[in-house]
Amino acid sequence: MGDGRRRAARPVGPHAFERPVQIRFSHCDPAGIVFFPQYLVMLQNLIEDWFTEGLGQPYAELLGPRRLGLPTVSLACEFAAPSRLGDQVMLGLTLDRITACSIELSLGCRCGEQQRMRARQTLVTAALDGQRAVPIPDDVREALERFLQQQPVSR
Repeated sequence: MGDGRRRAARPVGPHAFERPVQIRFSHCDPAGIVFFPQYLVMLQNLIEDWFTEGLGQPYAELLGPRRLGLPTVSLACEFAAPSRLGDQVMLGLTLDRITACSIELSLGCRCGEQQRMRARQTLVTAALDGQRAVPIPDDVREALERFLQQQPVSR
């Protein structure tokens, strides 16, 4: 808004996979609010937990023995309200789309019903040896499709 007024953060509901996070000193800038790149670190941790716990595909095994990377090729973020040192927030993700070599996610951070930030992210499956996109492996695709079918239709 050009007139200097703040836009109120709209209420937001739960995502299909969520984890609580305590906002720590290491997340914050000198003003005591989350320094925006720290949200990306927290969301990456969430994605790793989702692969391991939500999909049953250990993230460390994908990158280690399987040599399958999941680089981000698209990322858009919006920051609605600050998160402060000591806040207990909920990070979440919803699987939006699966293609031959990529997955599209909606991610967010909320405190209670107040949205703090949201993001749209596209990850591509890539061979770590050769740095090229590869099709999503069958077992990973099956886990993604199961998750997609089980998640709530609307948020």
